[in-house]
Amino acid sequence: MARSLNKVQLIGNLTRDPELRYTPQGTAVCTFGVATNRQWTTESGEKKEDAEFHRVVAWNKLAEICSQLLTKGRKVYVEGRLQTRSWTGQDGNQRQTTEIVISDMVILDPRRDVTPGDDFDIPEEPAAEAAPEEAKTEEKAEPKKKAKAKKSTAKPEPSEEDIPF
Repeated sequence: MARSLNKVQLIGNLTRDPELRYTPQGTAVCTFGVATNRQWTTESGEKKEDAEFHRVVAWNKLAEICSQLLTKGRKVYVEGRLQTRSWTGQDGNQRQTTEIVISDMVILDPRRDVTPGDDFDIPEEPAAEAAPEEAKTEEKAEPKKKAKAKKSTAKPEPSEEDIPF
């Protein structure tokens, strides 16, 4: 039997915010665009740059995660497979698209600030009570003392001399 491989790995920036939809059966599907760039120098020494735009599709839990965490401009790594689909458009013409159905996604840029009230499941910080500043300082200092006490009772890290080989 002949072997074959259909694997795509991209590192690029999102060209638009992800769009989350659900199939009639309730399966989550998220689509977004990723742009990749390449640069080269011609024989005459002129620098050239080209951008390629990719349609990316995620399914199920990965689709929901992509819709929550990704926004236009974020740098991501995606991994998946190429898939080509055909359909008849509303105008009666045959249409075709090739997309990347991903199985893995990693956000590569630093986490952006998230404000409470966004669509993320991040709890808001409790409102500060009208307690004196000294009480707040004591409350914060107590857990640190406990943590230090726990560290002192823990076994010390082994040194190089303790290793038998």
